[in-house]
Amino acid sequence: MKVTEHLSNAKNPLFSYEIVPPPRGRSVQDIIDIVEAVMPLNPPWIDVTAHASAAYYNEREDGTIERKIYKKRPGTIGICGIIQNRFKIDTVAHLLSLGFSKEETEDALLELNFLGIHNVLALRGDGPNYKKEISKSRHQNNFASELVEQVYQMNQGKFLDEISDGAKFDFCVGVAGYPEKHFEAPNLKLDVMNLKRKIDAGADYVVTQMFFDNKNYFEFVKLARESGITIPIIPGIKVLKNATQLVSIPKNFYIDLPDQLVDAVTKDPKNVTAIGKEWATHQVEDLLNKGAPCVHFYIMNDTGTIVDIVKKFQK
Repeated sequence: MKVTEHLSNAKNPLFSYEIVPPPRGRSVQDIIDIVEAVMPLNPPWIDVTAHASAAYYNEREDGTIERKIYKKRPGTIGICGIIQNRFKIDTVAHLLSLGFSKEETEDALLELNFLGIHNVLALRGDGPNYKKEISKSRHQNNFASELVEQVYQMNQGKFLDEISDGAKFDFCVGVAGYPEKHFEAPNLKLDVMNLKRKIDAGADYVVTQMFFDNKNYFEFVKLARESGITIPIIPGIKVLKNATQLVSIPKNFYIDLPDQLVDAVTKDPKNVTAIGKEWATHQVEDLLNKGAPCVHFYIMNDTGTIVDIVKKFQK
C-alpha cells in the first residue's frame, strides 16, 4: 500500500519508523533485529535512509596520501526489499538528488518498482563531501522539487530514454518539511514557499524534520495550509536518550531544544533516558489529540524506548 492509502484507511493512531542502514561492513542482521523489535507495533511502513558517497584520505607507509571514495552506509534499496518482501511491511526508500545523476535515480526507481516498492521520500540531501564528476551527457537534480518532478514524469510513463514501452509507474512521493525552517532558508515563510514547489511538482505527503516543541509543528502546519498546501503533514519525533544530544542534535539538525527539556536534563543528566521518554510521550499525546495524521519516529536504530512509548497509545 501507499503511504497515503495507509493514512486514509487508518482507524487508529498510526506510528511509522525510520531506520538507518548499518555502517559499511556490518550485517543485515542489524536491520532484521530492529524490524523484529517493532513488528509487534504493526508498523504501516518503515523508512530507510539513503547516503551519498564520501571521500577519505589514507596515509601510506611511504608518506604519500591516497584519496578513496566509498559509501559509508550502502544498501537502501536492498534493505527495503528485505523488509517489504520478508516481513510484509511497506517501505519508503529515500532518494537523494545531490550526489546522484538523473540516470542513477531512474535506475533506482526501476529497481524499486521491480521489487514492488512504491513509496519514496525525495530529498535534496547534503551531497557527497567531494566533487563528484558527472559526464556532460548526464544531469543531476539540484533540488528536491526537481527530483519529485522526475518521479512524477516516470509515473506518467516518461523516462529519460524511450525504454518504457508504455509502462507507467505508481510511486507515492513524500518530501521533507522543516517546522523550524531549513537552515539555508532566510525565514520560515520562504521555506514554506519552497515546500509548495515540491508539492506542485507532484509530492503526495510531507514528513517533518524532528522537533521537540509541538508549537513549532502546529504553527508550521497552519502556515502551510494558508499557503495552499493540503496534503498530509506527518510530524517527526526523536526521543532524547543522552545528555550529549543537547549539543549534537542542534548542531547536526539545526533545531532548538525547549528550555524546560534542557533544564531538566542539565539538572539530572543521569536520568536523561527517563526524561526523554516522558517528554516524547507528552509530545505524542498532544499531537494525536490535535489531529496529527501519524507520528513518525526517527529510531536511529534504537528501538527500546520507542516501543514502550507506542504501546501506551495502541489498543
